[in-house]
Order: sequence, then structure tokens, then C-alpha cells
Amino acid sequence: MKQDDGLELARARYGLFAVLAGNLAIAGVAVVGVWRLHGDKAVAVGVLTAAFTAVSSMTTAYLGIKAVSNTARSIALGTNRGQAPAETPAPPTP
Repeated sequence: MKQDDGLELARARYGLFAVLAGNLAIAGVAVVGVWRLHGDKAVAVGVLTAAFTAVSSMTTAYLGIKAVSNTARSIALGTNRGQAPAETPAPPTP
């Protein structure tokens, strides 16, 4: 394992930890907010909808950024796993 691999592993772990901590914080605030509303269903639906939107947006953004980062890294390092190298086409004969 190279040093860069360890760095990428640490970035992935801490990035995932940050997303999970943020999602738990949003869920906690939503639960407390709904609990404090004492049965006002219209406002509770709004709070839960906003919380769901925030959680899904943050998770999707993390996964999208991670996917693009992994793709860019593999292109930069020239490691296309599972793909045969592209063949250059033969020049046309006159």
C-alpha cells in the first residue's frame, strides 16, 4: 500500500464520518422539533420534509464528489481497471 492510498483511505473515512455525523444531527434536530410541536401535523410534515431533503442532498453530494474524485484519480494515474488499452486506428490506405 502506497502512502497516497493511505491518504485516500483517510479522506474517505473522515468524509463519510462527517456526512454521517451531519445526517444524525439533522435527524436529531428534526425529531426534537417534531416532539416540541405537540401534534401540529402540518408543521411536523414541513419539518420532516426539510430534514429529509437536507439528508438526501448532503449524502448525494458526498457520493457524487467521491465518485468524480475516484474517476479523476484513476484517469490521472492511468489505471483503467478491467479495460483493454485503446488501439490506435490504422491510417487509411490511398
